[in-house]
Amino acid sequence: MMISNLPSDGVIYAEWLIDGTGTRPQQNIWITIHDHMISGIYTCYTDIPNHHPVLNPPILNFSGHTVMPAWIDCHVHLVMSGTPDADIRKSQLEMDYQKARMVISTHLQDVIQCGIAAVRDGGDGHGHTLRYKHENRESFNPAVQLKTAGKAWHQAGRYGKLIGDCPEPGESLSEALAKSMTRPDPVCPDHIKIVNSGLNSLTCFGKETKPQFSMQEMTAVVKFARWMNLPVMVHANGKLPVQIAVESGCSSIEHGFFMGRNNLEKLAERQIVWIPTAITMKAYSEWLLPASNEAETAIRNLEHQIGQMMLARKLGVPIALGTDSGSLGVFHGYSAKEELKLFQEAGFSVSEAIQCATLNGARLLGIPNLGSLQPGKRACFTVIDGPPEQLFANLNSLKGLT
Repeated sequence: MMISNLPSDGVIYAEWLIDGTGTRPQQNIWITIHDHMISGIYTCYTDIPNHHPVLNPPILNFSGHTVMPAWIDCHVHLVMSGTPDADIRKSQLEMDYQKARMVISTHLQDVIQCGIAAVRDGGDGHGHTLRYKHENRESFNPAVQLKTAGKAWHQAGRYGKLIGDCPEPGESLSEALAKSMTRPDPVCPDHIKIVNSGLNSLTCFGKETKPQFSMQEMTAVVKFARWMNLPVMVHANGKLPVQIAVESGCSSIEHGFFMGRNNLEKLAERQIVWIPTAITMKAYSEWLLPASNEAETAIRNLEHQIGQMMLARKLGVPIALGTDSGSLGVFHGYSAKEELKLFQEAGFSVSEAIQCATLNGARLLGIPNLGSLQPGKRACFTVIDGPPEQLFANLNSLKGLT
């Protein structure tokens, strides 16, 4: 449910507050708001300064609720739906911009209503999402911030055509990328997306695919991206594809199934963000034919990924929530709540899981005014019924605040 009556100036009472920084929840907190920004946080209403800019400020009373920062989904595909209808999925991959525009708008409304204030798109084959952001800059819904790669980049003949493009014959990846940035009237993306492995097998557990790009190619791309001041997100599963992405200096590893302990240790050492997208395998296990080899393999993939998340937590790997929404059975907005439940299975505390869904994502996306509830940050909240210890059980009561 969307709540739209948050005042531009006023006071909020939160019986419980999770601020997004990973610290323990606080109780009986008063938050003052001025011009849509948090101006102060107090443990007692009488501590609010007399010079607060609003006389007799309106109060939103969230007694019996937990207030936390709005969430961030760090991996989505806005032109695709989670529907199992094969015809719809095929048509979405082939649709023109006018149809894509409607689909993107619908999916953005879905994420807003689930308390998500920012999304990072991983690309589509026609670059529709980048065009949407560019052409709707003036009228874009201020409740959600969109970061998009436009098109992802993959090796010719390898996985990735449905979400991007590949270099021309005889052209290096960095040359292709540079050319795309220097075309007449180019629209610069917010980040660069590279596909450096295949998909996870649903017939052979633990199967790893070869890297799509060499260490030399990936290093050249990251160097060019830094010159352009653009982060690099890398789709990579398996030990070697992840190793190449990490050693090249990428900003984040997307998926990272079967990457192994050595890569997790490198992620922790270099503080490279990992987006596990574990919900994809849970969705496959639920939407594929029950008891089939594919469904059983998806369950094993999920269990292995949760094990990697448990280890990553112990090692200190920075993790951010991402859903890969648009994949089969992975629905925009709703799946963020399902992904958070998997963080619980991996041993994350409520505060740790919320940090993954908020502050870690804000830092990765370069959105300093989101991610935590602190003075000077945007007054953008999600609210859930009950105390923090019931958060995972009460996720369906999540409300978005704008």
